[in-house]
Formats: sequence, C-alpha cells, structure tokens
Amino acid sequence: MNNSGYNVAEAKKRFSELLSSVAYQNERITIAKRGKPLAILVPPHTEHGADHPSKVEGWLENSDPFFKIVNQILKKRQKHIPRILKSRKG
Repeated sequence: MNNSGYNVAEAKKRFSELLSSVAYQNERITIAKRGKPLAILVPPHTEHGADHPSKVEGWLENSDPFFKIVNQILKKRQKHIPRILKSRKG
C-alpha cells in the first residue's frame, strides 16, 4: 500500500483525484495541517482496528494492564471536543 501526504489546501484542490487513488490504487493518504497529520484516507476494505496494540501477538499477554490503560485513554479521546469546534458552538 502506497502512502503519500498532502496539506489541507492541496487536498481540497485534488480531493476527487485523491479519492480515486485511494479507491483504485490502494493508496493511503495523510492530510496534514501546519505539518501535523489531521486525517488519513484509506481504502474501505482496510481492516479497522488492525493497528490496535492488542492485535500484536507475543509481546504482551491480553490480560496485561497496559491494554486497560490504553482503552481508557482512547475512550477519553473519543469524548474530547477540539477547541475549534467548541468555539463554533458558543
């Protein structure tokens, strides 16, 4: 799978082309804002959750407290509202 990156402005200009690359050429495209990754476009057949640490076998037991802590962090991140969205509400 090819991996390429674009800034937000360039991604907006080439959005249709980027979607085609993802869908038909199996590319993975990172969109960044001010040099920091903001989003990743991936083909729909890519397995979700495959990157979770619990999927890696052999280095930790599934019952290790590490996974409980990671899951707590992920739950808090899902509840997090970015400042830009908070300012639009009020």
